[in-house]
Formats: sequence, C-alpha cells, structure tokens
Amino acid sequence: MTSRRIVTTYLLLTFLQTLAASFIWGVNTLFLLDAGLSLTESFVANAAFTAGMVIFEVPTGVVADTVGRRTSFLLGAVTLLVSTMAYLGLWYIHGGIVLWIIASALIGLGFTFFTGATEAWLVDALDHVGHDGGVDRVFGKGQSVGGAAMLIGTVSGGFLGQVDLALPYLFRSGALVLVIVTALILMKDIGFVPERKGTIRHEVRTLLQASVEHGLRNPPVRLFMLAALFADGVFIWIFYAFQPYLIELLGDPNVVYIAGIAAAVFAISQMVGGATVGFFAKRFRRRTTVLLLNVAVAGIGLVLVGAADLLPTPGGFWVAIVILATLSMMGAVAGPMRQAYINSVIPSRQRATVLSFSSLMGSAGGVVIQPALGKVADVWSLSIGYVASGLLYLIQLPFLARVRALRQDADLTRREKP
Repeated sequence: MTSRRIVTTYLLLTFLQTLAASFIWGVNTLFLLDAGLSLTESFVANAAFTAGMVIFEVPTGVVADTVGRRTSFLLGAVTLLVSTMAYLGLWYIHGGIVLWIIASALIGLGFTFFTGATEAWLVDALDHVGHDGGVDRVFGKGQSVGGAAMLIGTVSGGFLGQVDLALPYLFRSGALVLVIVTALILMKDIGFVPERKGTIRHEVRTLLQASVEHGLRNPPVRLFMLAALFADGVFIWIFYAFQPYLIELLGDPNVVYIAGIAAAVFAISQMVGGATVGFFAKRFRRRTTVLLLNVAVAGIGLVLVGAADLLPTPGGFWVAIVILATLSMMGAVAGPMRQAYINSVIPSRQRATVLSFSSLMGSAGGVVIQPALGKVADVWSLSIGYVASGLLYLIQLPFLARVRALRQDADLTRREKP
C-alpha cells in the first residue's frame, strides 16, 4: 500500500465517520429538549456521553494496541449504530433521564473506539512506507475533509430535523452502515503487528504501564493533557449550547433549521482552517506559537459571544455566528499542530493507548464542565454561560507556555538543516 493510498483511505474514513456523526450535531440539544428533558438534564445527558468516554478511553485504546486499529474502528462504528437506535427509542417513549444517561454513555463508548485508533493507524502506516511529508499537513487535510462532511451532515440534519427530529438519527444510522462496509474493505493494519508475549491480562498491564511512562511521565504529553481538561470540556459545551443560544438571539423558537445552517458555517470555517495548516506551518517556526495564539483569541472571543446577547435582535446573532466561525477556523489550524507534536513524542507500540489517555483527560474535564456550565445557563442565561466558558478556556495558557519552554524538536514545524 502506497502513502497516497493510505492518506486517501484515512481521508475517506474521516469523511464518512464525520458525515455519520454530524447528521445530529446541529439538532441534538433540541432533540433532547423535545424528548422532554430540561436544559440542565440535556447537558447532564451530554455529560454522560463524556463520562462514557472517560470510563472507556484507555480500555478501548488498549484494544487498538493489542487487537488492532482496524478492529477498534469497526467496534466503534457498530457501537455507535446500536446506541443511536437506542436514542431514537428513548425519544419515541420520552424515556427518563437515567435511560438517557445510559444511552449517552454507550455513544461515548462508541467514539472511544475511534479515538487514537484512526490516528495511530495513519501514523504507523505512513512510517512503515517511509512517508517524508509533514504529518500535520495530512491531519490538516483531515480537518478540511471532516469540515466538508460536517457541512453536508449538519445542513442536511438541520433541514431533516425541521421536518421531524427523528430523521437525522435515522440518516446517521444508515451512514454508519456505510462506514462499517468501507472499513471492512479498505482498512488494513499496516506497520503495526500486535505483540503478545503472555496472557491478555499481562499484556494489558504491561501496555498500560508503558503508556503511563510515555503519557503522564512524558512532560509535553502531560502538559497537553492538563490543558485538555479545560479545552475539550469547554469545547463540547459551547458546541451543543450554540443551538438554543443562536435561536434565542434570533428571537424565534421555531427556526430549527438555523441550528443546522450555523453548524454548516462552522464546518466551512473548519475546512478553510484545515486547508491553511501548511500556510501557518511555513510562517510559524514553533507549533506552540499557533496553539497559544489560538487559546488567547478563543478565550476572549467566547466572552464576546456571551456579550452578543446585549445587542438588539438580530445583531447579536450575526456577531455571535461570525465570532464562533472565526474560532472554528482557528481551532482547525491549531488541532493538527497539536496532533503532530504529540505523535512525535509517543512510541508506536503505545500510540493508540496514550492518545486515548490524552483524550480521556479532555473528556474528564467535560464531565465536570458541561453540567456546571449547563447549570449556569439554567440559573442565569446561556450568554453568561458563554462568558464563563471563555474564562475557563484561558486557563490552558500556562500549560501551553510550559510546553513551549521545553523547546523540544517536536515543537518545530520544520526541521533545521545541519
């Protein structure tokens, strides 16, 4: 398999996986509210999804590192299919919050099978065939392709939700079947052969110990993990909170399709950001420069999104959507650079587990931050919730500054010639 085919397979799987997931992204909070949950309960359900990711991140990462990346990916797609159908059933019967918590945790389980596995599969396969291009540029292409899929999925989901809020979930289920078939045909483990020198229990214990060594005891990875507590937790909340917030800023509760269109705008911004990763990599010598700028601007921007509620209708809506789109574009530039840095300091053998461990930290932050910000929105307002989210987001700055101070080679966007 050539590097070109590996990258093409990665981009195709990214497109299909994101398309399937994004059918519900623009309407999920509205779907939960329509099912009879309160605003606080809807964010508790979302937090249960994040809690599921916390619980299952490392175990599913171990699956990818012991059984195989392809197997982990397929298990993720199947689990998401089953849990999405469970969501539809709960919506139909107006199930209680406990059932929603269980179903949301299962969706979290599905995504944890993807976390680390797809990324580790790509990096291992490219290393195996001697790919000499920048991996951050490949991740950037992945951001653009994911943005295109999100554009199609969220717009379609928004208009489907306008007809019936169950339709986006049915379309997601169908798309997940396509993901499973495509992965079965195209995805092969390359450059990675599971090493089994003892019992499964012994293998898992050994792998986890090595993952801690290369994760928490690895200074840059540890600092990125601590920053992720605030980054990922805030991001998940602002993504789901924008749906009711933008409709609130417009002053018309019946324009459900607006949530899908807004998500599509963010998808286009993500495509633009992903396409410009190479541009920024040429102009910034260190990846942490881009990461620090992204956090500083995003934190201030989220505060301004909250302040948009003070403007007259529909002015606040347009201000909020422009700022959120800009932050989405910046995040799409920073994300691949963070991925490239972390992958540069993790050995292949433990890569999927360490990446899952890193994602676990972000999910752990979401378990606390999502319901907390949801409570703030319930007691005061969504606008105050956005102001609080911006302040929390800025807490990442000292951790990223410390990563920069390490001055590791992985921070360089291009290697110095001797």
